[in-house]
Amino acid sequence: MPLPNQPASEQWMSRTTLPESPILTVAKAFSPISAEAQAYVNQKSFSHRIRKNEMLTSAGEVCTHFYLVRKGILRGYVKDGIKDITTWITGEGEFVSAIASFQLQQVSAENVQAIEDCELTGLHYDDLQYLYEHFPEANVIGRKILEKYYRDAEERAFIARLTEATSKYKHFIATKSQLLNRVPLKFIASYLGMTLETLSRIRSKLSQAKS
Repeated sequence: MPLPNQPASEQWMSRTTLPESPILTVAKAFSPISAEAQAYVNQKSFSHRIRKNEMLTSAGEVCTHFYLVRKGILRGYVKDGIKDITTWITGEGEFVSAIASFQLQQVSAENVQAIEDCELTGLHYDDLQYLYEHFPEANVIGRKILEKYYRDAEERAFIARLTEATSKYKHFIATKSQLLNRVPLKFIASYLGMTLETLSRIRSKLSQAKS
């Protein structure tokens, strides 16, 4: 079945297109997807790589894509004067974007940076809107994914409300242990709202308690 008229986004077509988009693998866990919708996602998805410390999105830009992380870790952060405040950290199997900028198509206040060399699969904002408009299942999947990320945001808010630094770090270990030895401590400390010295002291104390 031929696809209806589609948004262009030709400027991104020079990137590597994928015969089977990894985005579909994740999306199918939320809802069945029609063959036509799958064909559209496969046509519009592209592979993208960025190296460690490179920016995926920078503050002051409009974020026009969202990405699935196939390999690597990224973080979101905002600037407070000369200080970086890490707002989230995520890795393989998760979606990343400067979400407010992406959803509203407005200038971003957030930066998205690679912590490791990253392999991503991307989709343009216009192509996502096309999916919402033409394929009902895309709306179901989009809602369920947003519900998941709302829960993740609630988790970050919970950590921020904890007043005891050790409790914050223990909660991080319990919920993000797969990232623990891959993320620089300065980013974990920033995410948890404590100084690097405090985090180092907590880690030393917990290590001694295990001995």
